[in-house]
Amino acid sequence: MYDILQTINSPADVKKLNAAQLNTLAADIRDALFNRLTKIGGHCGPNFGIVETTIALHYVFDSPRDKFVFDVSHQSYPHKMLTGRKAGYIDDTHFKEDSGYTNPEESEHDLFNIGHTSTSISLASGLVKARDLKGQKHNVIALIGDGSLTGGEALEALDFAGSEIKSNFIIIVNDNQQAIAECHGGICEHLNELRATKGKAQNNIFKSLGLDYIYEENGNDIQAMIKVLQKVKDIDHPIVLHINTQKGKGFELAEKNREAWHWCMPFDKTTGKWNVTFPTESYTGLTTQYIMQKAKQDKDFVVITPAMPMTAGLTPDLREQLGAQYVDTGITEEHAVAMASGIAKAGGKPLLVTNSTFIQRTYDQISQDVCINGNPVTILLNFASFEGLTDVTHLGIFAISAFSNIPNLVMLAPTSKEEYLNMLNWSVEQKEHPVMILMPGNAVTSRAADKNFDALNTFKIEQQGKKVAILALGDFYQRGEELATQIKNELDFNPTLINPRFASGLDQKLLKELQQNHQLVITLEDGILDGGFGQKVASFYGTTNMKTKTYGLNKEFYDRYNPQELLRQLGITNEQIIADIKNLL
Repeated sequence: MYDILQTINSPADVKKLNAAQLNTLAADIRDALFNRLTKIGGHCGPNFGIVETTIALHYVFDSPRDKFVFDVSHQSYPHKMLTGRKAGYIDDTHFKEDSGYTNPEESEHDLFNIGHTSTSISLASGLVKARDLKGQKHNVIALIGDGSLTGGEALEALDFAGSEIKSNFIIIVNDNQQAIAECHGGICEHLNELRATKGKAQNNIFKSLGLDYIYEENGNDIQAMIKVLQKVKDIDHPIVLHINTQKGKGFELAEKNREAWHWCMPFDKTTGKWNVTFPTESYTGLTTQYIMQKAKQDKDFVVITPAMPMTAGLTPDLREQLGAQYVDTGITEEHAVAMASGIAKAGGKPLLVTNSTFIQRTYDQISQDVCINGNPVTILLNFASFEGLTDVTHLGIFAISAFSNIPNLVMLAPTSKEEYLNMLNWSVEQKEHPVMILMPGNAVTSRAADKNFDALNTFKIEQQGKKVAILALGDFYQRGEELATQIKNELDFNPTLINPRFASGLDQKLLKELQQNHQLVITLEDGILDGGFGQKVASFYGTTNMKTKTYGLNKEFYDRYNPQELLRQLGITNEQIIADIKNLL
């Protein structure tokens, strides 16, 4: 098994192979993909579809002298196999050595940590500029998918490259007719026209921007790709190489259902069934139910997602049912936020849904287009928990710190099924505030909850006690419940347990009242401490005799960590917190 792949220790070994051996190498790579993906999951369709192009790239060019920049880099598994990291795919004991994205710490063949889309052309243009300043002559290649071209940064970079770069720059547009879900927008339709005419359409956005252009129909044919790459190698000006590929190539299930197999959990290769048991009820599922019911009841309600429908459980059939009440803007988070503000201004009820990590790109739109104008947009963030996505490029732990300090923005952190749905409905219906809601990342719990949140920054006492007050925010509320029980058992008193609910402001009246019969306030939050909720509380008590102790994550780029081990390292286990309490009281 892996007869050819076993012999590949660097790109130099790829160049020694004949045509038949290169085809065998492609089969070996797909077998290796199956080995890793069936056991630990990961990005499936993007990697199966890029195998032949990657082989051809390393056959023609000379990495790391020639520079490759992958966009989003979730299709870099074959590249890793050809650059000395095959063990991470063919040897189960080495799986943890390779991240799911390019990573300069792993190899000199990786230039950047990249997990957000539409960045490759910009990054690569910087490599071009530095190369030219130094008088060097190597190739710089940016590989970007058709879905990623909808991103504003990609269009800005194309605009720059076509007019400002006068030297070697190769931009490969990997056109597999798919983002995560289906492609949307004029760029997608334009690429359809270019493919239909084999690149000969008179209307050509790349040429209009001043870029040279060439089309290759057979992006999954190694020899065809070698031929066209040899043609553009060492070119003296920017060129777009538009290639047609099939997402999921070589894996029938992924070919037929490209959206479902963009990313996968461990699965059975024969049946395609994921080897994971999902809970019967989830917050994503609750979100789906709420959206579908709300859309039926209220024609002013509209769901907006920047290419992330499944983060709200919106399968293709449900999107079809929503009709005009569903908008996929493509990979355009900034546009999606500003568009939502316009809808709200005109009397609509927009709910924008995406992952926490991706909303980071919209800070300016949230601040300027939404919050300064005070438009009642609801932004719902999935994977805003430290227990969600753990790759360094996809962390959700910065949301509270990044956004809770924007004036006018109300940030809500629900702690139960009832509270979540009530907050969601209140936000969509109210007309006074922009609202951001952190979708819980815990197992679904049930508890009575208020339905109205007009009284901003009003915390809720869930258990009245003494000595110690625990302010447990959002996903860490259940940890607060467990801590309160353990304090009762070990220290023989009932602490006060508070559900803050609002991450963006303080209940100053309640905090003052706590000073009457409490000596210590503890804050627990699912995010970094710097600029977060706990620091607001600690600052409030700064000139008083109230002791405060904040628990949360450090301001670090954590990568592929074990969540429970991280809590222990940070001193956020019940045993460690109780030890702190004993010392502080």
